[in-house]
Amino acid sequence: MEYRVLGRTGVRVSPFCLGAMMFGAWGADLDESRRIVDVALDAGINMIDTADVYSRGESEEILGEVLGKRRDDIVLATKFHSRMGPGPNQRGNSASWLIRACEDSLRRLKTDYIDVYQIHRPDPDTALEETLTALGRLVDQGKVRYIGTSTFPASTLVEAQWLSEARHLPRVVTEQPPYSLLSRGVEVDVLSTCRRYGVGVLVWGPLSGGWLSGQWRADGRELHSSRLERVPSRYDITLPHNQRKLEAVEELAKLAEGAGLSLLHMALAFVLRNPAVTAAIVGPRTVEHLTGQLGALDVTLTDDVLDRIDEIVTPGTNFSWGDVWAPPMIEEPALRRRAVTS
Repeated sequence: MEYRVLGRTGVRVSPFCLGAMMFGAWGADLDESRRIVDVALDAGINMIDTADVYSRGESEEILGEVLGKRRDDIVLATKFHSRMGPGPNQRGNSASWLIRACEDSLRRLKTDYIDVYQIHRPDPDTALEETLTALGRLVDQGKVRYIGTSTFPASTLVEAQWLSEARHLPRVVTEQPPYSLLSRGVEVDVLSTCRRYGVGVLVWGPLSGGWLSGQWRADGRELHSSRLERVPSRYDITLPHNQRKLEAVEELAKLAEGAGLSLLHMALAFVLRNPAVTAAIVGPRTVEHLTGQLGALDVTLTDDVLDRIDEIVTPGTNFSWGDVWAPPMIEEPALRRRAVTS
């Protein structure tokens, strides 16, 4: 296993990070999750990523149950931000909530420290300085080793770096952006910003929610995904952007076949080839899913293949915001329309 330095931390992690989003009610039960973790660690994977919101805490609870004495052998990352209860303050990036969320995650994970504690999404209602200050308190207490972000725009990543320097706060050392053959928007500025500031990049969605698994082809077969019920619009092939995506998948699959590869392996090898990327988060629901993905670590894409990929999917573009994350101004039309006064 080739290990890569995580940003400027000096910590070395495997190029695959095991994502535990599918552990629990959203996918794998306790026994299957245990088998997945065993196979991953035996293969040399030494980083695991989860979040409090995954199966409403069950993913963290399962990891706390299955890691046991191996806890100190891995780099354990989790996230906070999403709603975890009915109360108005049981969500977000406020100091009040994130300190409580951290305590809850530590309890579920059965550990006394989190290696990388990540802000799951930006919160326009909370000053970033407040969030970083509270995270600094957790670092000082030894409950958190490093802090990171997920799906942050480049401008906010720069703001975080500036605040850390100006206010003597802990520095964001990792970012989790969506990145795949079909979601290349972060190539415009997020990835270059991370390289400029030495931020480790842990990409999520390298298989684009199953679109790049190799099972979906433009041959009339019905499309299936474990995420279908949660985000049906992402898989509705009657929508024009999904039709275009399916056409691209077909071309990418033919390219992979011509190169003697599976589409799945080509997709994973593609994100790992980017010099800004530290690791790709793979989130298997079964052991078979994981073992099928591990072979991508031995794949090196040629420049000819990469050039053809650029012809099929223009660098720096996404097919839709639904594949990534829509900022408030994109999601809420009122934010981009000046009020009319009489």
